[in-house]
Amino acid sequence: MQPPPESVRVTTHKVACDGSGVIDAALGHPRIYLRIDEKGFVECGYCDRRFVLEGGAADEPNATGA
Repeated sequence: MQPPPESVRVTTHKVACDGSGVIDAALGHPRIYLRIDEKGFVECGYCDRRFVLEGGAADEPNATGA
């Protein structure tokens, strides 16, 4: 299994993704809302960005994030 292209550590179970970040939001994808479950992470179906809940089951000390 390949690692996700980008991981973002978050502090809430509800997150939104529009593909922006390094690129302008206008060049991303439609904004979608995601919920992190007991696995401790959720991946965006458009851009594969992984949102990891800080302190959750999938949290690792070397994960990057905002």
